[in-house]
Amino acid sequence: MNSEYSADIVIIGGGIAGALMAYELVKANADVLVIEAGDRIDRSKAIAHYMNTPDRNNDTPYDPMSKSAPYPQMMTPDDYYIQTGPDKFQSTYIKALGGTTWHWLGTSLRFVPNDFKMKTAYGVGIDWPLSYDDLEPWYYAAERELPVSGDDTAELGVKRKNPYPSAKIPMTYLDKVVEKAFEDLSLPDAPDIKLKVANTPQGRLSVPDSDAGRLACCGSNNCIPMCPVGAKYDATFTIAKAEKLGARVITNHTATFIQTDEDGNVTGIKLKTAEGEKTVTGKIFILAAHAIETPKLMLMSKSEQYPKGIGNSSDQVGRNLMDHNCVLSYGLTKEPVYPYQAPLSTSGVEIVKDGPFRKQRGAFRIEIGNDGWSWPVGYPDVLATWLMKHSGGRTVNMNSPLNSKIDKAGIRKQLYGSKLRESIQKNVMHEIRFAFLCEQLPDPDNRIVPAFDSLDSFGLPRPKISYKLDNYVKAGIRVAVDTQKKMLDALGCTEQHHSSPWGAGHIVGTTRMGDDPKTSVVDKNLKCHDHKNLFILGSSVFPTVAASNPTLTIAALTLRAVESVQKMLQSMN
Repeated sequence: MNSEYSADIVIIGGGIAGALMAYELVKANADVLVIEAGDRIDRSKAIAHYMNTPDRNNDTPYDPMSKSAPYPQMMTPDDYYIQTGPDKFQSTYIKALGGTTWHWLGTSLRFVPNDFKMKTAYGVGIDWPLSYDDLEPWYYAAERELPVSGDDTAELGVKRKNPYPSAKIPMTYLDKVVEKAFEDLSLPDAPDIKLKVANTPQGRLSVPDSDAGRLACCGSNNCIPMCPVGAKYDATFTIAKAEKLGARVITNHTATFIQTDEDGNVTGIKLKTAEGEKTVTGKIFILAAHAIETPKLMLMSKSEQYPKGIGNSSDQVGRNLMDHNCVLSYGLTKEPVYPYQAPLSTSGVEIVKDGPFRKQRGAFRIEIGNDGWSWPVGYPDVLATWLMKHSGGRTVNMNSPLNSKIDKAGIRKQLYGSKLRESIQKNVMHEIRFAFLCEQLPDPDNRIVPAFDSLDSFGLPRPKISYKLDNYVKAGIRVAVDTQKKMLDALGCTEQHHSSPWGAGHIVGTTRMGDDPKTSVVDKNLKCHDHKNLFILGSSVFPTVAASNPTLTIAALTLRAVESVQKMLQSMN
């Protein structure tokens, strides 16, 4: 076979899963090649571009998007996705070395034990082929690598065997106001479960790491779209360590087709570049290209031998797409809470993620925001635009239907100069925001397939997504809104608002793991059932979405799979 690139182990995707796998393997002297569709990002240039763009948004640091590596942008996801409904899938990702860890929040929660056995515990969903106890040591290994800063005394619904590797990021004044206000609150449908505020474990440094050249968190409130000082973990830190030990990394190469021999072994992967097509060969292949692009590549790789695509004898590739459907609540507190002076979130309510209620409705975790109204409404500059037209009375979400009723309250005189500044300051000091991350159940009809008849800017099929919110998640959302009302009332909030569900950016499912090859794509060691030298990493292997942010579980599963890859390589040498 004519091959431009070759390695013992080929990894497609340079995000957190691909980076961790590459680093662990190269530490053991393996020959590793990482292929990334996107480019390298220069943090200082990206931050400067963001800060100097007046109409900036969360996509701005990564602009302009390369035509050879298109992806769904936060503001315009349907420029890339093809949505066939009935509900919109809103979550996005980026193509770049380091992956979506560039703009993740840093929340580093473990799943709770019952998340791994939903069918057994509650009669819904599906069980994972491993347990919390199986993953516990790998959770700790992941926490050491990032590292995770956390509070060993926080009530998070799990038992730990080791302390956090880094001291906690302190709770903010806002967190403490919320903690006190919530002392007597509980879930509306589970009065025995209290809304106890806990410090959130985070993948950001609480103290500097001089060896890695990383600073401690400075509270810039820019975690999304990009940490300006590198305190928050992103996968480029791990990639750099892997490259230093000899791993090779190639950017701006998009995988387009997985090749196999007559026995079903993967022999190579075709790559498309701006200059033309190439091929990479190897002994072991690892897909770590996120829960949209991984199944898309597998389904694009149709042949006479595999008419349904690679790894798809179960017909589960691309199916069971899930997300955390995020419902926001926000208002103006009675007393000032002073947001915008810390990471976007430092605390949450985690103890509400599990209970018998999961038999009837989805669980949720509650994130406490330090970012004012920037998520549901916009940054203070957006607020300023609104206040220049309206003053006094109520301040509302500019995108809300409530805005159409402003005329009934009377149009106020316009604000300028010092009065405008005073009005902004008063509003901002009292702004508070909560996010409820609601779980949904796996549904095979929620799926992604390649749109062979609709190509992206690089001439490859766009992702075609069919997505629907089930009654289980809708029941969870209803309880979330009821809980939000109790919370805002406890804080004496005026201007109370509750959003429709947003995508949380937590794309899960599409190549689920399981013991039965007839109903799953990979086994518990993340090896593909259909191809013995193919592994799949990332949140696509999750059988269920749970209520916790997925990144730490991605990392733990990846680290657990390293031994299986190493054993296979040894057997081939």
